[in-house]
Amino acid sequence: MTTSNKLKVYLIAGEASGDLLGSRLMRAIRQKTGGNVEFYGLGGDTMEAEGLRPLFDISELAVMGLVEVIPSIPRVLRRIKETVADIMKKRPDIVVTIDSWSFCSRVHKALRRLNTGIKQLHYVAPQVWAWKKRRARTMYKYVDELLTLLPNEPAYFTKHHLKTVFVGHPVIESAALQADGRAFRQKFSIADDQQIISILPGSRHTEVCRLLPDFLRAARMLHELNPDMYFVLPTVKTVAARVRQMLKDCDLPLTVLETEADRYGAFQASSAAIAASGTVALELAICHIPHIIAYKVAPLTYLLAKHLVKIKYVNLTNLMLNRGVVPELLQEKCTPQNIVREILELLKNGRAYERQMEGFAEVKQLLSSGEQTPSLNAADEILRLAGC
Repeated sequence: MTTSNKLKVYLIAGEASGDLLGSRLMRAIRQKTGGNVEFYGLGGDTMEAEGLRPLFDISELAVMGLVEVIPSIPRVLRRIKETVADIMKKRPDIVVTIDSWSFCSRVHKALRRLNTGIKQLHYVAPQVWAWKKRRARTMYKYVDELLTLLPNEPAYFTKHHLKTVFVGHPVIESAALQADGRAFRQKFSIADDQQIISILPGSRHTEVCRLLPDFLRAARMLHELNPDMYFVLPTVKTVAARVRQMLKDCDLPLTVLETEADRYGAFQASSAAIAASGTVALELAICHIPHIIAYKVAPLTYLLAKHLVKIKYVNLTNLMLNRGVVPELLQEKCTPQNIVREILELLKNGRAYERQMEGFAEVKQLLSSGEQTPSLNAADEILRLAGC
């Protein structure tokens, strides 16, 4: 630890899902150190709320897709250099990167070349079980330790000389579990007997642009079938302005939500959800909210992914259970008609609904690790590596 007697932690979270993990990790480290810690680095609005002053706006990095990322490469490379320079200036005790391995790996590699002596840890394993398995063979060269969210992941890395620890998935700490759906309805004057559908088109600009139009068309079709149905659209800082612009002429009974409290209140009040793939789907699962996954990328990205990605499912709930509990409407299947059909099936509260409830209970069990919360487990590993 530095001579200032305060632990200096440099955190890097390149997108909204990592930002949420980072905010919980900050709270856990602060708890473990009695507040004797200073945080620096990159993060979004939830990490800012915990006291981080980010080096730059991470929305610049929120690009998804093998083809879509190409125009952003010069800007991203410039930001990598800025990040490395800032780390060298701050001289933290440890650098902790969270998810976004494509960006974070380049920061780690640059630091290794500089022989800084700073401890380096990555939190959230790259999905090597899906594609790019060679990553597992080389990660030990760039980080001192890896923390995973899923129990099956350490085996992919430990055999390649990298200390890897399963700490549990922080989604089971989600404030959504304690949210009050009735209070949410009262706040937004939504009647108790009105069905609420959550619309979650993702946290990246490319996702929102590609998915939201079809999600809204599906919502209009559902509203025609049930005029009392109400829609909520929880969003995040990185794409909030774009979402509001796309909804400018929307004629649906729909409310955009930008705070975490409203987001989770909406979850607990919802009868079902239409979601992009990602961490949000796990949050819906642990809250036992019936939902479907709908996702599509650029045609060329999809063609490349078909050859590179070797998995049966894309949704983590289905992957963990190795069965199709949550409908996945991908690429050409991602249509308003298909979304409506699957949502109506879930709203019947029949066998499809029961299958999801049974599966979600199993997922919640699988994501736990020990008596502490996953974030506290992660904090213990970080403090140990930093020499505390």
